[in-house]
Amino acid sequence: MCGIVGILRHGAEQTVDAQLLARMNDALTHRGPDDSGLHLGPGIGLGHRRLSIIDLAGGRQPLYNEDHTVAVVFNGEIYNHAELSTELRALGHRFRTRSDTEVLVHAWEQWGEQSVTRLRGMFAYAVWDQNRRALFLARDRLGIKPLYHATLPTGDFLFGSELKALLVHPRLPREPDLRAMEDFLAFGHIPDPKSILRHVRKLPPGQTLTLRDHRTADVAPRSYWDVPFHDPAGSVNPGAMEIELRERLREAVDVRMIAEVPLGAFLSGGVDSSAVVATMAGLSPGSAINTCSIAFDDPGFNEAEYAQTVADRFRTNHLVETVSVDDFALLDTLARTYDEPFADSSAIPTYRLCQLARRQVTVALSGDGGDEVFAGYPWYAGHMRKERFRRMLPGPVRTPLLSALASIYPLNGRLPRKLHLRDPLHRLAMDAVDSFSLSTMMSLPAVRQRLYGQRLMRELQGYEASDVIRDHARRAPSDHPLSLAQYIDMKVYLPSDILTKVDRASMAHGLEVRVPLLDHRFVEWAGRKIPPGLKLANGKTKAILKHAFEPMLPHDILYRRKMGFSVPIRQWFQGPLKARSQQLTASEHLVGSGLIDRKGLQDILAEHHGGRADHGSTIWSLMVLDACSERLFGTSASLSTANIA
Repeated sequence: MCGIVGILRHGAEQTVDAQLLARMNDALTHRGPDDSGLHLGPGIGLGHRRLSIIDLAGGRQPLYNEDHTVAVVFNGEIYNHAELSTELRALGHRFRTRSDTEVLVHAWEQWGEQSVTRLRGMFAYAVWDQNRRALFLARDRLGIKPLYHATLPTGDFLFGSELKALLVHPRLPREPDLRAMEDFLAFGHIPDPKSILRHVRKLPPGQTLTLRDHRTADVAPRSYWDVPFHDPAGSVNPGAMEIELRERLREAVDVRMIAEVPLGAFLSGGVDSSAVVATMAGLSPGSAINTCSIAFDDPGFNEAEYAQTVADRFRTNHLVETVSVDDFALLDTLARTYDEPFADSSAIPTYRLCQLARRQVTVALSGDGGDEVFAGYPWYAGHMRKERFRRMLPGPVRTPLLSALASIYPLNGRLPRKLHLRDPLHRLAMDAVDSFSLSTMMSLPAVRQRLYGQRLMRELQGYEASDVIRDHARRAPSDHPLSLAQYIDMKVYLPSDILTKVDRASMAHGLEVRVPLLDHRFVEWAGRKIPPGLKLANGKTKAILKHAFEPMLPHDILYRRKMGFSVPIRQWFQGPLKARSQQLTASEHLVGSGLIDRKGLQDILAEHHGGRADHGSTIWSLMVLDACSERLFGTSASLSTANIA
């Protein structure tokens, strides 16, 4: 894997500062420790850091066409590069390397902006065409690889694989985007295209950006792909579909096992990673697969025994390391790793897993994406139960009736947990999209409103993080409630949380992670051909995937309770992190800026410390935001003068 950067000046006659470009590039050394390269031309500069995976000797970047009028810098892997190379050679293009990067150069020459639609892989890349005076940026369909960009007040345009590369530029404004802050405190991450900085944006998955003649104003991305859902009508043959599922996954895994460096897989002992490892083992009958997993010192969070069961079955070279479940000392390291505030606490074990894997391999396959593609999250079953109830009562009757019941229902207080019905009644009164939106949030609106200072509430001007969910729901290709929920998660949670988490944690250690369950052809097939009832069957999540792998995996692996990479945040803030959480009330960046209300924060901390409510995720989000603020914004003055984008 690699890192890319670039500067496009607002005018071809303006030169790019080579030293500045080199510093931006060097900020991404962790993404590409093996090599670096720069391209400088009239009004343009490109930079690349390389992690060598394929064509170790010949794949140095920037990479050019025959007369050096087209240059490319590329982060990712193109799995169909051999087929594209054959096609392009037949069309008269001459190749000098075996690198998949060179395919991008000649594909651009042959097909222009449409060349991205021919690619199968994970990628973020930039093409500079001197003759056309065009800079072309593209990001892969599911958002596996990141790409940030910014237009400076001077008119210059910057891009980079991570925000830290753009932060090197001395003229990048540091004002926060307060709507992005609302998104972060709601979701624990910042959905595309926003970033925590007003002047910086992320190119969304499945989109491209073209700048011509050094015109950098009004940059408008263009979509070339979207997640497909076409709920099949009529009957299907589940058995035949399970066979096809295994065959399609086998092919997606197979193309991701090509590497000239040591390769292995993450193995948690869950369904998705186990299915990937089982498939890899079937493709390598004469050699053992390298696998690795993390064990926790607390049995309540440890699932290493399940990973060991799968490792033993397929006789893998299994590497396991026990880490402390109280590994919260990584907080400040993660703040530097992720740049933007990122509050998914499973980033802690993910970071340790990538650190462990890099001792054994340079490329690892993961099972990420299975929950989104096959409806594996537990909230899907709850969402469908609520939706069945809603369809029994029309909205004009349901909304006022249940809202009234919720308003008179006693507060949860001392009631048994099973009778905590006020919130469920409120959610049943809502429509499906607003209700699902709440299920995606780490901090609910009522909690955030207690936290926000009057100035922040005023400057948000009524904006709510749920607007992100509503916007995607309006563009969804299906109105089936399960497909709609999956679509929303693939547009928000998957790229901005799951894939961001793995990309930054892996690249911090120079490790490439490949995700066969997010092969776009596999995703298209699952979205168009597998009915929702085969994904979530009688409340059983990922039903078809589990059935398909019954011949290969033990029943206990397929049908055990889902755990995930959990850490005990609630207990941390009632124990070892209690004192640090109390220090938030004196934070210069949060409270001192006037954005967070001191009294509201004190009340929330007191409720959590006293065990009267669980605000662990909210407190963790605030702690992460505070840890990032100095590096992002400098003094609290930047926050105090922040404007809405």
